Amino acid sequence: MLMSSWDPLMVIASVAVAFLASYTALDMAGRVTTTTGKAETFWLIGGGFAMGIGIWSMHFIGMLAMDLAMAMSYDPSLTVISMAVAIAASIFALWIVCYGQLTLGRLIIGALVLGSGVASMHYIGMAALMLAPGIDWNWRWVVVSVVIALLASVVALWLAFRLRQGNGRLGLLRAGAAMVMGGAIAGMHYTGMAAANFPMNSHATGQGVNSQWLAVVVTVVTLSILGIALVVSTLDARLQSRTSVLASSLAEANRELAKLALHDNLTRLPNRILLEDRLKQALTKAIREESTFAVMFMDLDGFKGVNDAFGHHIGDNLLIAVTDRMNAQLKDLHTLARIGGDEFVLLLEISEPNDAAVVADRLVKAISVPFTLSLYELLVSLSIGIAVFPGDGRDERELMFNADAAMYHTKKNGRNGYSFFQPSMNTLAQNQLQLINDLWLAIANNELRLFYQPKYGATDGQILGFEALIRWQHPQRGLLMPDIFLPVAEKTGLIVSLGNWVINEACRQLRIWHLEENPRWSVAVNLSTVQFEQVGLVETVTRALAEHHIPAELLTLEVTETTAMREPEESIRILTELAALGIKTSIDDFGTGYSSLLYLKRLPASELKIDRAFVSELRPQSGDATIITAIVALAQTLNLKVVAEGVETQEQQAFLTRLGCDSLQGYLLGRPVPAGQVPQLRRSVDTGQKGALPSEPGEKRRPALPDTV
Repeated sequence: MLMSSWDPLMVIASVAVAFLASYTALDMAGRVTTTTGKAETFWLIGGGFAMGIGIWSMHFIGMLAMDLAMAMSYDPSLTVISMAVAIAASIFALWIVCYGQLTLGRLIIGALVLGSGVASMHYIGMAALMLAPGIDWNWRWVVVSVVIALLASVVALWLAFRLRQGNGRLGLLRAGAAMVMGGAIAGMHYTGMAAANFPMNSHATGQGVNSQWLAVVVTVVTLSILGIALVVSTLDARLQSRTSVLASSLAEANRELAKLALHDNLTRLPNRILLEDRLKQALTKAIREESTFAVMFMDLDGFKGVNDAFGHHIGDNLLIAVTDRMNAQLKDLHTLARIGGDEFVLLLEISEPNDAAVVADRLVKAISVPFTLSLYELLVSLSIGIAVFPGDGRDERELMFNADAAMYHTKKNGRNGYSFFQPSMNTLAQNQLQLINDLWLAIANNELRLFYQPKYGATDGQILGFEALIRWQHPQRGLLMPDIFLPVAEKTGLIVSLGNWVINEACRQLRIWHLEENPRWSVAVNLSTVQFEQVGLVETVTRALAEHHIPAELLTLEVTETTAMREPEESIRILTELAALGIKTSIDDFGTGYSSLLYLKRLPASELKIDRAFVSELRPQSGDATIITAIVALAQTLNLKVVAEGVETQEQQAFLTRLGCDSLQGYLLGRPVPAGQVPQLRRSVDTGQKGALPSEPGEKRRPALPDTV
């Protein structure tokens, strides 16, 4: 027999390739199981190809490591066939591992196919050696090599299946498993090589593929294929991981957005949208099971006073404390929602109406206990209205409406309690509902009117401009004052549409006066809290100014002190944006809300408006006189003009003029009038007859509403 020797570097290279091929197979199995569609097919075929090439190349590198002291060449056809067998067996092995459960039957079938494929690849590759006489085989070692191939296949398939997916340690586990699999494949190969004996007179029989050239090609190509496969797999895994993280983050963001869309930001209670959905579900369940439930409409008594006196921060903390206290009293199936401001709604499953009464009584008593917040002891109470399905309403709208009506009944009867809805309450409720329906049509039907109260120069008595005040010429109820319909507009969201109409109409009328040779007259428009906070306020104002050709400095937007201090930083941003356009802003009802001089000095306002509450009781040496004196001094220090409203006596006029007020409003000087009567006002100024015009029908005093439009 020919004596053979082994090249240790080539042997090490063959074992390294076996390890790399095994790791590639394990990695590809993971890629197949984490993808779908065309990508899944790509990784299955690509992974099988890379694995087969790796096993095949390990075999040939191992063969090339043997030196028989003669030139060796290989039959190209058999060499290619041996490679194809290895690839086919590898693809089948990956398919066995990646699809379905690896039962004992599937494991045995897969091991037989893979083991037979590896053994066939080895011995077909050996047969590709072009020499004569042929190899003398030691069949015992051949059997041992086949058994090793089968056992290696069992181990490989089981490890590949177990390591398809896992946690962060998966890479290390696969490396360890690849060492086991690579050692088994190398062991099978070198056992098979040990079974081959070469006779002494062996010699090459033809010019096939040169072994030296084959060694270079196999090594370079194999390492390139396996390396590229691993790099692509790693990059894809990272991309998929990043995509998974992004998808997870997006899903979490969507969940958070959904939560924000369905829950109140302050109290984290369900909002009106989620409440309506829960109410529909409760109705469906109650109709199906013939059960009953209660809708309890709740409003905090005295909350506005706390908000105005201590500020919105304390008010917000109070709402959170009220929410916690109410939740502590609720045990059964319920939905507690905040639908805006200090209004809450409780949806409660009950067996009988008395169950709702017990819960309502518990809530009223719990809220009546004083709250201690930021060293303040705050006292509020709870008014509750209860509507019970099915007796008090057959649908969501009717139940909510009747519960609201019952709550107002509680307020009118002393507050701090609860009332069940009674049909007798429907008169007021139906009137409110009709008013809401009529208000929706008021703009389209041209029923809204603007009255204009003149603003006079304190020193010269000349008309400087007007404050626009909204009225509603109702077709059946006559001229309605804003205190009747503005609260309804606030509740329904119509206040924004009404406010936008007022801005446009006031600018339209001001343009008419300018064309009538009153070019320096200005107009002031009150903004409600909701309108001031709407996103499109600046666009609405600038569009009205441009449409009616009004200089920006002749429009004044009045914002109540309470509104301006609600979100000081946001108010500063909005007012700064308006001021940059040249639009003037006025802090209305100054002194009645929660003031912050820190923010007041930063507000880009042009004037302060002293509330009528101070002016109406004004007398020399009185407390009101002291407050007004301080307000005027403060305004002058901040370079703000001062407007005093509610001037009704000559003594008040004289006092305010001496203090340094810039302009005055009040019934003494001029009442709110329709635009058609403004020319008479001008003539009355020229003749010294200010305030002589009759008041508007039904008017006694302008409503002192904080959000009058």
